[in-house]
Amino acid sequence: MSTAPATSPGPDRDDGPLDSYSETVIRVASTVTPHVAAIEMTGNGRNGRFRVGAGSAVLFTEDGYLLTNAHVVAGTQKGRAVFADGSATDLEMVGADPLSDLAVVRGRAPHVAPAEFGDAESLRVGQLVIAVGNPLGLAGSVTAGVVSGLGRAIPVWAGRNRRVIEDVIQTDAALNAGSSGGALADARSRIVGINTAVAGAGLGLAVPINKTTRRIIAALLADGRVRRAYLGVISTPIRLGPSAVIRTGQRDGLRVVEVLSGSPAEHAGLKVGDVLLRAASRPVSNAESLQKLLFADAIGEPMVIVVLRDGHELEIVAVPAEMAEPG
Repeated sequence: MSTAPATSPGPDRDDGPLDSYSETVIRVASTVTPHVAAIEMTGNGRNGRFRVGAGSAVLFTEDGYLLTNAHVVAGTQKGRAVFADGSATDLEMVGADPLSDLAVVRGRAPHVAPAEFGDAESLRVGQLVIAVGNPLGLAGSVTAGVVSGLGRAIPVWAGRNRRVIEDVIQTDAALNAGSSGGALADARSRIVGINTAVAGAGLGLAVPINKTTRRIIAALLADGRVRRAYLGVISTPIRLGPSAVIRTGQRDGLRVVEVLSGSPAEHAGLKVGDVLLRAASRPVSNAESLQKLLFADAIGEPMVIVVLRDGHELEIVAVPAEMAEPG
């Protein structure tokens, strides 16, 4: 009579928390990788075409539209995408929005299905996220980490103009060279951000997929550009103290950490340390809530902004300008 060996509870068993974590990362990577392409954008020169930019992009429609970073495709009109299965397609620029660092390019209808978008508004600090890129053609380059911060704002240079990318997700998932434009996914394989290395090495940052960026993507698809109103403040979300909550009726606000020189915000008198409470009669508690108010219909229109300064509420009237094209 044969006897099956007893199962040992010793260290060789792999059903602990790490294995569960690994299984999640493996599952997400296998689901998301087919949607992510390596892209190489080219320009024309005397000796033919030459590479201008390279990175990753995420397929998001069945008819070949891909989402990437604006800085990856800046100054280009054509390129090429290669998917993880080896299939390739020529690309044409559709449109780019430097303020959000998002761009849309289009190729032929691919053999792979498009990615599923999630909603970054559901993210929480400490939540597991997985970054998937196709850097330098190394298909399925995967890193994992957690959400380190939400609602970040980072200043960047576009040509000679200083701009601010708002509402950025910060994560400790490392970004490899060429991963800009790749996918940041949640544990359910939904794309919640587009990775960006525009702020420099050592920072895991992603542009969120939310209502505001969906509106940006729709504008790029329709018009190839996004007309944006511009205030010129860099801010960070804060929780108000008990006395401020009682005084203002709000629990959250946006603390101004920088006012860009020559901006509408500076002309209106906004100062570093001000806490933005309301704009255009709507509460602002994160970067997206302010961004939603700064599309084309806000350009040149007076906007009443209520701020908390030195314990007192003040009304400041700013007139958003149109965000200039880079150059």
